[in-house]
Amino acid sequence: MRTDKEMMLKGLKKLGYTLILMFLAPFVIWQAFKNEGHPFYWPVLIIGIILAIAAVYMGFKGISTIVDSLFGTKKPKS
Repeated sequence: MRTDKEMMLKGLKKLGYTLILMFLAPFVIWQAFKNEGHPFYWPVLIIGIILAIAAVYMGFKGISTIVDSLFGTKKPKS
């Protein structure tokens, strides 16, 4: 079995986006909690939580893609 380099590159790109989201989400949530009296408190907090969930999802998909590129996808037996 050989490594699918294109799929590996896609997985690494997803992990790159994950890294950005992992720093951006806590920053947005921290900004929301810092400004609790502001009228945009709830929208900013919700955006931060969505970014945090997206970071976890993208991390899972990135690692899954890299594992698939290393070991190949299982093909159903016909």
